[in-house]
Amino acid sequence: QVQLEESGGGLVQTGDSLRLSCAASGRTFSSYAMGWFRQAPGKEREFVAALSWNGLRTYYTYNTDSVKGRFTISRDSAKNTVYLRMSSLKPEDTAVYYCATGPITKWPMRTANEYDYWGQGTQVTVSS
Repeated sequence: QVQLEESGGGLVQTGDSLRLSCAASGRTFSSYAMGWFRQAPGKEREFVAALSWNGLRTYYTYNTDSVKGRFTISRDSAKNTVYLRMSSLKPEDTAVYYCATGPITKWPMRTANEYDYWGQGTQVTVSS
């Protein structure tokens, strides 16, 4: 059974950094994508970033103003863990962040219905 477990969220101040982790288990992920999404209160879940498990492809939200230059997705295949490094955090980054995985059918994979397993989410709160 596929399991994804996020960690690393918390309460931080504007300008701080956080690194979210997503520990994955239950399948061989070599032909899968790993994605990060977020959902702020009262808003729809939105795509943040994705990578192919082989690490050769990454993709960030086309809403580039929101994360450009601040968020970085990476993975440690030995640990079966995907990371989202977030820097220069802003109050508008406050959300529950979800990790997801799905078979790569096309690239980029940036819609929620392309992913078949999700983690429980980790809360990130950025105070002003």
